[in-house]
Amino acid sequence: MCQEQIAELSTGGNEMAAQRLTLSVEECAVILGISRGSAYSAAARGDLPGVLRIGRRLIVSRARLMAMLAEPPAGGADGA
Repeated sequence: MCQEQIAELSTGGNEMAAQRLTLSVEECAVILGISRGSAYSAAARGDLPGVLRIGRRLIVSRARLMAMLAEPPAGGADGA
């Protein structure tokens, strides 16, 4: 998935949202193709990078999430 596709998923085509440096946990769930509950669980476990708590709200660094998605999977191509 290229950066443009990820940006489209996370913003719904909204130009202003595309300029934000952070995403909601719900937006991360859409990008990752997981449920909202799974995304919140991943954030609580520390599996979602760049999570910040501001008051009661969780936000995620767009740059950290994109960096995680750009990394090759652990163990290389053969899964070892």
